[in-house]
Amino acid sequence: MNTERKVILVTGASSGIGEATARHLAAKDHHLVIGARRTDRLDKIAAELNAAGGSVTFASLDVTDLGDVRAFAQLAMDEHGRIDVIVNNAGVMPLSPLEALKIDEWNQMIDVNIRGVLHGIAAVLPVMKKQGRGQVINVSSVAGHLIWPTCAVYSATKHAVVAISDGLRQESTNLRVTVISPGVTTSELARTITHEETAGFIDKFREVAIPAEAIAKAIAFAIDQPDDVDVNEIIVRPTASPN
Repeated sequence: MNTERKVILVTGASSGIGEATARHLAAKDHHLVIGARRTDRLDKIAAELNAAGGSVTFASLDVTDLGDVRAFAQLAMDEHGRIDVIVNNAGVMPLSPLEALKIDEWNQMIDVNIRGVLHGIAAVLPVMKKQGRGQVINVSSVAGHLIWPTCAVYSATKHAVVAISDGLRQESTNLRVTVISPGVTTSELARTITHEETAGFIDKFREVAIPAEAIAKAIAFAIDQPDDVDVNEIIVRPTASPN
């Protein structure tokens, strides 16, 4: 396994998979630059990890704003002079049936789940190309492989993450590209659902869930591989999950 101390960017790091990933990677002695909109949460996480001997910097980050994401990447360059890994984790999941016509929520999913990933790639790709190495880790979902009623748009965005990731992989000879596709995982994602009937269904669906730390460990596994080993996708589901 690769034991090099790396400079790693994590988006959506204020809770759920992003927070668990930051905590796990900081414990493995990597340099972390973490971003999210809720800076009060980031401040607390960074302070706790730094007090424990970690190397964590945080910044306010809206992944739908390309300038914001570029500034986030530049912070890593200013602090450490390189970017080894970006974990494009930020995402939203306001599920609803299409006939509910929650168009603002459709657009929010497109902006965060697709544009956010593209902005992350755009911010680090020139740096990684110049370095001649780097790794892009995009968090998709089992919904990027399957489809259920109420998740047509969400699944479309997560299918897009898979497509974008494989396109980047095929265009690159010295970059590693990894897709992490979680099944039902403990997080705040379901709290964004405003359609009452869907929210009730999802609460029942999410009774079988794995901790966010399980996804963090999968991300760390992909990072820890030697530079000539590219783990292209990991699907992590609860053992009892039928989907």
